[in-house]
Parts: sequence; structure tokens; C-alpha cells
Amino acid sequence: MKKIEAIIRPEMLNQVKDALVEAGFSGLTTTQVTGRGAQRGIVHTGRSGQSVVIDMLPKLKLEMVVSDSDVDRAIDVIVDVSRTGEIGDGKIFVQPVEQVVRVRTGERGEAAI
Repeated sequence: MKKIEAIIRPEMLNQVKDALVEAGFSGLTTTQVTGRGAQRGIVHTGRSGQSVVIDMLPKLKLEMVVSDSDVDRAIDVIVDVSRTGEIGDGKIFVQPVEQVVRVRTGERGEAAI
């Protein structure tokens, strides 16, 4: 099993969520986060004409655990839907998961996903 953490643009959540459900992935968790990557933020010109640097941008972290065999398919769905081609589209991280336990039933492993 693998945990997929995707950092995406917040406005892409509904499209990504719908595409994941359509592909058979219903379980996910989201968190509103702030961060910065290669762009190191953006520069706005305020009302007074002064430049203001916003270096921590709002992003959304989407987390899901999938079977090893489903990792590439889940990643492809997220990338295909959330890619705009512009800086700030996000990143995806994949980590191994040793164990999953469904609290309600006590099921373990892939049966608990």
C-alpha cells in the first residue's frame, strides 16, 4: 500500500475529487495548507503602488492510501485533471504504508482501504 500526498491548487479540488471517484477512488482527506515552491511566491502591486511579495500561497493537500497496483493510475488522474501548465500546479509525493486499520470494523491491510 502507498500513501499519495498531492499538493494542488485549491480551485482544482472539485474536478480532481470527481475524477478520482469516477476512476474508483472514493477515500481521500484534504487539508488547506500554505506553501511555496519554485516560484517563491508572487508579487502584487498594492493601492499605493508599492510592491507586496506574497511568498506563502494557499494550496490544498490531498491525501489517499491506495493499493500498490493503483498508484500510477491515481497519480495519472490527479495530474491529468490538475495540470494547468503554469508554475504552481503542485507536487505529488508517494510513501509506503505499513498498515491500515479500519477503526469501525477492525479490518486490516488492503481490506481497510
